Formats: sequence, C-alpha cells, structure tokens
Amino acid sequence: MELTVLSDLSQQELEEQLQQLEKKYDQFKEKGLALDMSRGKPCPEQLDLTKKMLDLVTSDDVYKTNSGVDIRNYGVLDGLAEAKELFAPILGVKPAEVIVGGNSSLTMMHDTIARAMLFGVVNSPKPWSQYEKIKFICPSPGYDRHFAICELFGIEMITVDIFEDGPDMDTIENLVKEDPTIKGIWCVPKYSNPIGNTYSAEVVRRLAEMETSAKDFRIFWDNAYAIHHLTEQHDELVNIYDACENAGNENRVFIFASTSKVTFPGAGVAAMAASPENATRTKNQLGIQTIGSDKINQLRHVRFFEEEGSLQEHMKKHAEIIRPKFDKTIELFEKFLGGKEIAKWLQPSGGYFISLDTLDGCAKEVVLLAKEAGVTLTGAGATYPYGQDPYDRNIRIAPTFPSLDELELAIEIFCVCVEIVSIRKSLAA
Repeated sequence: MELTVLSDLSQQELEEQLQQLEKKYDQFKEKGLALDMSRGKPCPEQLDLTKKMLDLVTSDDVYKTNSGVDIRNYGVLDGLAEAKELFAPILGVKPAEVIVGGNSSLTMMHDTIARAMLFGVVNSPKPWSQYEKIKFICPSPGYDRHFAICELFGIEMITVDIFEDGPDMDTIENLVKEDPTIKGIWCVPKYSNPIGNTYSAEVVRRLAEMETSAKDFRIFWDNAYAIHHLTEQHDELVNIYDACENAGNENRVFIFASTSKVTFPGAGVAAMAASPENATRTKNQLGIQTIGSDKINQLRHVRFFEEEGSLQEHMKKHAEIIRPKFDKTIELFEKFLGGKEIAKWLQPSGGYFISLDTLDGCAKEVVLLAKEAGVTLTGAGATYPYGQDPYDRNIRIAPTFPSLDELELAIEIFCVCVEIVSIRKSLAA
C-alpha cells in the first residue's frame, strides 16, 4: 500500500484505504491467532544459553566457596563475597557496597519502599507512613511495576515527561525544591522501559546535585538493562553513585540490578548497592527478616561465569538471538507506518522494549483491535501512573519472546490496527 501522509488524503481516499485495511484485518481475525507480546520475556533459545548452570553445584561437589563459606548452611546475610564481586561492576560500586538478595530486584525495590514506610530511611524525621501524604516522581512512559508499588503503599505519583536524554529535569528540580512530601523518584536510566533511551551525563549530574526540600529524598535507580546491549555501540551511562558522592549526597541513591534476563528469570540473582550508612541500616533490618538468601544459587551463578567466560561474552550471545527481532520490528514499522505521520518510535540500542506513540487518542483502540485479531500487547496506559496515559498514545512493544515468524505476523497485524484506528480518527474529525 502506498505510503502517504494521511492528512493529505481526501475523505474518499481515506474511506477507500480504510475499506482495504478492514478487509485485511478480517482475514487476520479468521486465522484464530494467539500471539502474546504483553511482557518482556526471554525466549527459549535465550534460556538455553544458561542450562549448564544447573549442573554446576552437584551432590559430589565441594560446598565451600573460595572465601570459606559453606553454602548449605545459614549465614552470610548480605551475599557471598564472590557474588558481590560479580555484581559490583554492574552496579558501579565497590563489592563492600553490594547487598545480594534473592531472585528478583523487584522484590528488593518493594521491600526497600516497605522499610521506608515502616521505619523511614537515613535522615528521615519519621517513618514515611506517618506523613499525611507522600509523593514519588514517575518519569513516563515508565515501568508499570514501579507504579504498582506506589499504588500498593498509597504513595501519590507525579507524572513527569521523559525525553530522549532522560526525564524533564527543569520540572523535577522545581518540584523537589518546593515540596517536602516528595520522597523519591523512579528511574530506569539505561535502555529504559519502555522507550529504550539512556540518561545523559547532564541529567545524572542534576539528579545527584539538585536541592530537595525533603532531606530523606531517595532515587530508586533500577538499572535493569545495564548490560543488555543490542549492538557493538553501547550507550554510556554516568555512574550515579559517584555523582551523588561527589555532590555530598551519598545517601540519596539506591541502585538495583539482577540477572533475571541474563540467566533464568525465575531463578536469577538480584542485588542492590547503597552508601555505607544506607547499607548498614538495610542489613540491620534484613537481619530480622531473613538469615540469608539462596547461596547455592549465588555460587551457581559465580561458577557459570567463571567457566563460560566473561559476562560480556554471554550477553553478546543474548544480543545475537534478539537483535534480529528488534531489527525486524523496526523494519516493519518503517514499511507499514513510515512516512504516514501516524506513529513515532525510537530504535533502541539495548534493553527489551520498543516504545511506539500513535496519534493522540488512539492507543487504547489499537490495543483492543489487536487483541481481537489475536495479538496481545501490554495494556494501553500501563506505562503511566494509575494506568492513565494522558495522551492515550503510548504502546509498549515486547519483541523478544515470539519466534521471528510469529513476530513478523504480529507486527504486521499491529500496524494494520494502527492504520485503521488512525484513519477512523481522521474521518471522525
């Protein structure tokens, strides 16, 4: 179909084009498809990269680490020394500043918020739950599970726009300077979920240095995709820990990461980094909650990367599997939507998602239409606090799990839905 700016077409031409698209859409519906792209999941081929890990701690094994820890027994609250060594360069800190947890960084983020609500954080006058209201800044489009944590604890969310170089810092600086009830901000700083951008050095510096009315303001730095490159040209992210330390705000940031999409999503290892004062407080509280996380799994991960080569080489194997899927998605967007001025997207160089913006007021209808044709996407609005996209335009595309053939079909159907909804909107106007 000829690529034409829709606004240049007459009503008759729009109606004719819509008729052709609706016929094509009905043909897709007749196939009875069930294609799910609602979450960013590794595909089976990626999971197979790590299957040798399951044999690295056996019944005939020596169960002591190089540092002398018997991994079968209690103890080592904050993680094996070897696991801290593995995570330190990912988090951008020294091993002593790492706390290794269970399989999920989301759990560590949830629990960090929960402890702040119950007990406050370093420099808190009182527990956060004792304030009549507290707020978090939520750069959006963003990660829906961050927003769900805020909703669970009754934290009011403030939506702030995010640009290619990071969140709107002018707005953020004005907000935190004037409002003492703003206690934190969520950040996915590298290959972000969902738009795939990386924060600029200037944005990182301003986050670290900005004046905040709340003395216990915290940055929740979810660096989930720190090593998830798609190309040889890696985005560079300034070290937030160093930036905060240099600004005299070393307690300002909590940093999180995990191996969920590096090894096994259901059996990875998560870690967080914090200043010595933050870390001491956290470990004291963790000591009541647990005697330690799964050290057998931690050792399994350490041995895997010792035996299989560097972590970087392992991540190149992931990229080789999923890069063609990202390339195919962008190729099809250009083929079916390019030049029509009905959709915008960025081509990320890492991460797990592609973010597409439709015309305002179209996203919900596109997602609904796609689902009726057998393609399940992340719900429209999910990338904004309270599930409410004020523009009704952002859709998160997760291309990693389907096969390349399934993906190609799903994206073609999706593009047909975008065109149909766009033309209907144009005709209604």
